[in-house]
Formats: sequence, C-alpha cells, structure tokens
Amino acid sequence: MRIWLLLTLALLNACSSNPPSPEPPVTPQVYHPAYPNKIPPHYSPRLHSVVPKNYPKGSMRSGTFQRPAALEPAVEFWRKTYIAWYRSQVAFHDDRYLNVIYEVIALPGIVDESLTTEQKEIVKSRREFWKGQLAQLEYKVRTNSPLNSNDRQLVAKLQTSGKQLNTVLMGADSRVRSQRGTRERFVKGLEISRSYDRQFRKIFHDAGLPEDLAVLPHVESSFQPDAKSSAGAVGMWQFTKAAAKTFMPGGDKIDRRLDPIASATGVARYLSFAYSKLGDWPSAITSYNHGVGGMKRAQNQVGRDFVSIVDTYDGPAFGFASRNYYAQFLAARDIASNPMQYLR
Repeated sequence: MRIWLLLTLALLNACSSNPPSPEPPVTPQVYHPAYPNKIPPHYSPRLHSVVPKNYPKGSMRSGTFQRPAALEPAVEFWRKTYIAWYRSQVAFHDDRYLNVIYEVIALPGIVDESLTTEQKEIVKSRREFWKGQLAQLEYKVRTNSPLNSNDRQLVAKLQTSGKQLNTVLMGADSRVRSQRGTRERFVKGLEISRSYDRQFRKIFHDAGLPEDLAVLPHVESSFQPDAKSSAGAVGMWQFTKAAAKTFMPGGDKIDRRLDPIASATGVARYLSFAYSKLGDWPSAITSYNHGVGGMKRAQNQVGRDFVSIVDTYDGPAFGFASRNYYAQFLAARDIASNPMQYLR
C-alpha cells in the first residue's frame, strides 16, 4: 500500500493461483477539491488514499452495471472458476481470450488451499507443454507446413475465441495461464454472505449506490472476515490501514477493518468517490483493483468504452487481475443472485 511515502504493492487476485505482478513505484500526489484531476495514479481501498474525507460526491452514482457482449466469455470463465471447477482442478487457458481453454486437469492426491511441491510441478509441466505446442503450431502456420491431427485439434480450440486464427495464434505461447477452481471456497462464501447480505445492501442503498455491490467480497475474499493479503489488506473487503483512515468511520482512531459492517460503509464511500470521478460502474468497480487514477488514465488514453480499455490499454500494472476484475464481479453477481441455478 502507498502511504504518503512511496511503496511498491502487489495487486491482489483472490481467485487466481498465479500472483499478480507488483505495482511499480508511483510518485504520490496530493488531492485538493480545487484540483479534481489530481488523483493518485494507482488508487484503491487496498492502497493509501490521499483524498480527504469530505470528498466530492457524484450526482449519478446509482447507474447500471453495463454488460457488453464482448465481456461474456470472461464472465463465463469466472463462473466456471467459482462453481464448475473444484480446487483440485486446474484449467490451462489463454489469458486474453478466456474462452480458449486448452485442458482442465485433476491434480493427484489430497489437494488443499496450498499445493504441494509435486502438484506445483505438475501444473508447471503442463503449462510448459501447452506453450511448446502453441509455439510449434505458430511456426507451422507461418511456414505453411502440414498440420497433424493434434495441430488441427489445437486450431479448433483457438477458433473458439471467435477471432482470426493468425490473430489469436500470434504470441499465444506467451499467454498460457493456469487457473485453479475455487468451488469449495465460493460455496463457503455464499453460506457466510447470508449473515451480511441484508445489512450490506442497506448500506449501499442508503448511500445511493446499487445494492448488488454487496457481492464484491466474493471477488475480494470469498467473504472471509479475517482474510489477510501479503500487501497488508485486511478483512472481508480487503482494506489497507491507511485507506481505512480515509473512508471507514472512525478509521483515524481505531482499526476496524475486521468489522465487515464498518468496512462496507467505507467501501460505499470509496465507490461513491470512484463513480463521481470515472462516470460508469465498470471503471469504478475496476478501480477497486487498479485505482481511480489508473482507470482515469486508461479513459484518457483509450476513451470511455470499457471493452476498449480491457482490450487495448497497456498502462502500468493493468494486467490480468485488473482486466478481469469487472468480469469477476459480474460472474459473482450472477451466481449470488441465483445460486440454485449454478449449484446443481
């Protein structure tokens, strides 16, 4: 987390077995109401806020959760991660075109939250296997060499992206990623969430925000009240201590990050501010991972179209976790709104 001094953070991706890349050092900036564009480059509840408690509120904070068709493959991928795949299963996939899934394997032995050395080696080996297969296929296609039956099967997998083969094949070997399933963790989170859902929804409703923001802890911590990250984020909503000082009630006097209700109030304050600066929910929700300043820079560089940001923005630290954060939220919202449909 950034306090007023410069720190390096790791972006948190609660649902991925691969840790996200650390955020680069950033020069801190001071926000002042007279200069509303002076937003820190990477700003989120996980990072230190330099925004005063009397932050300006937006007038259209209760907008809708846009759902572009182009995001559906990513949403479906995260629904599978949350519900279809168990923690003993690992999917190997393209990290840009999430409907391109090369295989799903079951790890041997007892599989806990943390993998054994042997299990990690199996995952690494299969990842390297698919990298090699894709590099070989790209060479064959580029040189017009004949394809065998395995090559043609791999081509069929790549074509599920809906893109031209040359487009998705180029550099595909560098985009191979592994993702463990989280069904057990997500189901437990659904059970815990029943105790908080009504209170969380009231907090967001009273703040003039969409009530379905109450499902965000599924993405952050699977509703684990005592969750802790290596970056110093704590609690169900994954606040850092300095961010809590700005947004959580009484946060400047006592650490209440393990209090889910106080944290939810802080999240409502943060998201109200984020929406007022970014103007839409896809960007505001993504800022919870990437920061208000980071998303503002993305909008300035690419434009306001969120799909274009996801597809083309290459700003600092805007990696897999940030690109997928909104899709993860939509997937969690789908399941939480109708769990019986997905838990069959």
